[in-house]
Amino acid sequence: MIIRNAVLAMMLATILSFAFLTAAADAKPITEAEKKHCASAYHKYCGEYGLESAALRNCMSGIGRSLSNACVDALIDAGEVSRAEVERRKKSGR
Repeated sequence: MIIRNAVLAMMLATILSFAFLTAAADAKPITEAEKKHCASAYHKYCGEYGLESAALRNCMSGIGRSLSNACVDALIDAGEVSRAEVERRKKSGR
Protein backbone atom coordinates (compact mmCIF):
# COMPACT_ATOMS: atom_id res chain seq x y z
CA MET A 1 0.00 0.00 0.00
CA ILE A 2 2.82 2.44 0.89
CA ILE A 3 4.66 1.64 -2.34
CA ARG A 4 1.48 2.09 -4.36
CA ASN A 5 0.87 5.52 -2.79
CA ALA A 6 4.48 6.53 -3.44
CA VAL A 7 4.19 5.49 -7.09
CA LEU A 8 0.94 7.42 -7.47
CA ALA A 9 2.51 10.49 -5.87
CA MET A 10 5.48 10.29 -8.25
CA MET A 11 3.17 9.93 -11.24
CA LEU A 12 1.13 12.93 -10.14
CA ALA A 13 4.30 15.01 -9.62
CA THR A 14 5.52 14.04 -13.09
CA ILE A 15 2.22 14.99 -14.71
CA LEU A 16 2.09 18.34 -12.89
CA SER A 17 5.70 19.10 -13.80
CA PHE A 18 4.97 18.37 -17.45
CA ALA A 19 1.90 20.61 -17.34
CA PHE A 20 3.90 23.52 -15.89
CA LEU A 21 6.73 23.05 -18.40
CA THR A 22 4.23 22.94 -21.26
CA ALA A 23 2.55 26.13 -20.05
CA ALA A 24 5.93 27.85 -19.78
CA ALA A 25 6.90 26.70 -23.27
CA ASP A 26 3.68 28.21 -24.65
CA ALA A 27 4.49 31.64 -23.22
CA LYS A 28 4.54 34.19 -26.01
CA PRO A 29 6.21 37.56 -25.86
CA ILE A 30 3.84 40.48 -25.42
CA THR A 31 3.33 42.39 -28.65
CA GLU A 32 3.46 46.16 -29.01
CA ALA A 33 -0.27 46.18 -29.80
CA GLU A 34 -1.02 44.26 -26.59
CA LYS A 35 1.11 46.72 -24.61
CA LYS A 36 -0.65 49.67 -26.22
CA HIS A 37 -4.25 48.46 -26.10
CA CYS A 38 -4.36 46.19 -23.06
CA ALA A 39 -2.16 47.99 -20.52
CA SER A 40 -5.03 49.74 -18.73
CA ALA A 41 -7.00 46.49 -18.33
CA TYR A 42 -3.87 44.73 -17.12
CA HIS A 43 -3.22 47.36 -14.45
CA LYS A 44 -6.86 47.66 -13.44
CA TYR A 45 -7.76 43.96 -13.21
CA CYS A 46 -4.70 41.72 -13.45
CA GLY A 47 -1.70 43.75 -12.32
CA GLU A 48 -0.77 41.32 -9.56
CA TYR A 49 0.09 38.62 -12.12
CA GLY A 50 3.43 38.36 -13.87
CA LEU A 51 3.65 39.25 -17.53
CA GLU A 52 3.53 36.28 -19.92
CA SER A 53 2.25 34.02 -17.11
CA ALA A 54 -0.54 31.47 -17.15
CA ALA A 55 -2.14 33.34 -14.24
CA LEU A 56 -2.27 36.53 -16.30
CA ARG A 57 -3.84 34.66 -19.23
CA ASN A 58 -6.49 33.23 -16.90
CA CYS A 59 -7.19 36.64 -15.42
CA MET A 60 -7.51 38.35 -18.80
CA SER A 61 -9.73 35.54 -20.01
CA GLY A 62 -11.95 35.98 -16.96
CA ILE A 63 -12.44 39.71 -17.60
CA GLY A 64 -13.01 39.35 -21.32
CA ARG A 65 -16.25 41.38 -21.28
CA SER A 66 -14.38 44.31 -19.72
CA LEU A 67 -11.66 44.43 -22.38
CA SER A 68 -11.77 47.10 -25.05
CA ASN A 69 -12.33 46.06 -28.65
CA ALA A 70 -8.80 47.23 -29.47
CA CYS A 71 -7.38 45.01 -26.72
CA VAL A 72 -9.39 42.01 -27.90
CA ASP A 73 -8.17 42.60 -31.46
CA ALA A 74 -4.57 42.81 -30.22
CA LEU A 75 -5.01 39.53 -28.32
CA ILE A 76 -6.43 37.88 -31.44
CA ASP A 77 -3.57 39.16 -33.58
CA ALA A 78 -1.06 37.90 -31.00
CA GLY A 79 -2.62 34.43 -31.06
CA GLU A 80 -3.75 34.57 -27.44
CA VAL A 81 -7.37 33.91 -28.41
CA SER A 82 -9.11 33.04 -31.65
CA ARG A 83 -11.75 35.22 -33.28
CA ALA A 84 -14.08 32.19 -33.16
CA GLU A 85 -13.65 31.99 -29.37
CA VAL A 86 -14.36 35.70 -29.00
CA GLU A 87 -17.53 35.35 -31.08
CA ARG A 88 -18.58 32.27 -29.10
CA ARG A 89 -18.18 34.17 -25.85
CA LYS A 90 -20.14 37.14 -27.18
CA LYS A 91 -23.03 34.85 -28.08
CA SER A 92 -22.95 33.10 -24.71
CA GLY A 93 -22.77 36.37 -22.78
CA ARG A 94 -19.37 35.67 -21.21
